[in-house]
Amino acid sequence: MLSLKEKDRPIVRKLLCAGCCVRCVLRFCCVGTCSAYRRSYEDIHKELLAFISEESSPQPHDASGEEKTDEPPNKRLRIDEGSTEASVTAAQTDSDICPVCLGVLQDFCDPTFAKQVSDAVKNQQYEFNSLVLTVSLPAQLSVREHSCWLHVKKEIREKSMCLGKEDVIQVKDAFKWAVQGKIGQELGAAVLANSSCEVSVGFMHPETEEDCHFLANTCPDCFKPTKNKASIFTRMAVVKALEKISEEKFSRHYPCPPKKTNTRCTALDTTCLHTSVFIAGRYNKFSRELPQTPWVIDGERRMDGSVEELIAAPLLSSFRADGFNFSSSGREDVDVRTLGNGRPFAVELLNPHRAKFNRTEIKQLQETINQSSDKIRVRDLQIVTREATSRMKEGEEEKTKTYSALIWTQKAIDSTDLEFLANIKDLKIAQKTPLRVLHRRPLAVRPRLIHSMSSIYLDGHHFTLKLCTQAGTYIKEFVHGDFGRTKPNLCDLMKTNADILELDVESVDIDWPPAIPD
Repeated sequence: MLSLKEKDRPIVRKLLCAGCCVRCVLRFCCVGTCSAYRRSYEDIHKELLAFISEESSPQPHDASGEEKTDEPPNKRLRIDEGSTEASVTAAQTDSDICPVCLGVLQDFCDPTFAKQVSDAVKNQQYEFNSLVLTVSLPAQLSVREHSCWLHVKKEIREKSMCLGKEDVIQVKDAFKWAVQGKIGQELGAAVLANSSCEVSVGFMHPETEEDCHFLANTCPDCFKPTKNKASIFTRMAVVKALEKISEEKFSRHYPCPPKKTNTRCTALDTTCLHTSVFIAGRYNKFSRELPQTPWVIDGERRMDGSVEELIAAPLLSSFRADGFNFSSSGREDVDVRTLGNGRPFAVELLNPHRAKFNRTEIKQLQETINQSSDKIRVRDLQIVTREATSRMKEGEEEKTKTYSALIWTQKAIDSTDLEFLANIKDLKIAQKTPLRVLHRRPLAVRPRLIHSMSSIYLDGHHFTLKLCTQAGTYIKEFVHGDFGRTKPNLCDLMKTNADILELDVESVDIDWPPAIPD
């Protein structure tokens, strides 16, 4: 049963006479039962015809012989004269394309189309246990629905019934109710309101602009060209215009009920998209000839490989992802090693076709990365949430980093010349953007802290300097001064020219991601 009520009878008749498909009839009768839309088109049509052919049941009489009624006489609905099953059938035969949904709820709600969608998903070789079905429709369906609503609204007013446009079931919802169960069954997956795997079904119609053009003339402020949209007639723009235009003006420019068409909607290619998977860990870099990211200057690549490529390549392959975004807690120069517990990093894997990995598989993946090169090593590899990656960047400059640097001095020194460095605590320095990074960083003066320093004397012109600094401090520039752009600097403190020969990152003091026991 379709759960139709006596008040729906004139609406059903009016819509069928206008050539509407049976599922659109159910929508305008506000039938919100999913199972009703899953029934075959023929079954629904047959039941609707039987429903409008029924005569009103005789009303009971009271003791005086008068007919009793629970409602005022003007709310009792009867079949209009001349509205017969034959006339309804004839109206639909003349044009079998629904003037409201343009065939979406006629031609694409059967098992054949559900299998077509399912086969397209299978061909893309995604692995998932659940999916969410999304639907995109031509913008003019909103125009045609508004037209049909005004057509029905006249009947509703005459019968003094209370029914709002927002009560009408959306085409998108009716379509989902009709097919998503079949698609889920074909794919062996639950269809949910939210899922990491999205299956998108879209439709197009060649007459979209023709149907919507009058709105651009009556509500021009609603339609503005955008770079990423092929047409100004987007669904949101059309809905906005329909909210602004008066019923009287709409009716002057567009027929109610909507005009019939000889062109059906066509289905676009089914697409799948899996939400990104985020992989986090910490890496060590042991080479002084390996950039963190691909090093390209004037379109020409310098040096083979990079940290991000060595990490991402096995991840892309295993997760079968379309691409990746790499981020880390700071970055080291190409000639700087990262030692100790490593630098935190995160890789966003875009549209992965496989997303479920257990701990053993992730550990094996970590070993694959480590065995691929002796230039890097990864630890604490794990799948994290998008939200968790923000912790890597939160307070990045408030965290501390420890460095070890090999220093050369122009003036000959002995061990006593270095003793004062250990007494310096929380030295405030001002660093103007270094010349070497000015091409990619905005010009600014950044205050930084050198929390502590210590030294190991090597010979008359060399010593090892250990520093604990605020994250974001340019260590090389603190040593040589960068032509006075960093003040004070080590040259100022030692009263001699100095330069940095080698630099290592000893620790990045960010407690993320969580350590994983071996």
